[in-house]
Amino acid sequence: MAVTTRHYRPEDRQSFIDLNRAWIEEYFTMEHSDREQLEGLEASILGKGGQIVVALLDDVVVGTGAILPPHIDPGDGRKWLEIVKMAARKDVRGQGIGRAVLEALIAEARSMGVDSIWLETNGDLKAAIRLYEKSGFRHLAADELWPTPYARCNVQMVLEA
Repeated sequence: MAVTTRHYRPEDRQSFIDLNRAWIEEYFTMEHSDREQLEGLEASILGKGGQIVVALLDDVVVGTGAILPPHIDPGDGRKWLEIVKMAARKDVRGQGIGRAVLEALIAEARSMGVDSIWLETNGDLKAAIRLYEKSGFRHLAADELWPTPYARCNVQMVLEA
């Protein structure tokens, strides 16, 4: 059973919401920014020039992730994109779903002519951080950190595309 990825379709909406709500509520608490992004994903992600990728096992959506212009403009003249809302269904974690979604998002970003890809996460999400590191992301130094709309985010990383 191989993992495949594809672009988001309108019929994936509830899966995107459910998968992200599940991991957020498993580890943290839903925040205003989460609700805003999930409830209005067409405007908050797709409407801002972003893309959503879904991962499938046997034609069932088991993972998601999105890439979009970052929530702030660092003003450095570079083209940045931000990875948000990466999720994998709990019962199939560890089967390469996150890696497949991340690779698809990085490829999407490169096709959009990006210079750098930024993301933020939480230090407790060790598997996610290892995945990002193995994919070439580096941790931002204290003087490079961006403001975050999330109370839970205490790790920021970047990939130079």
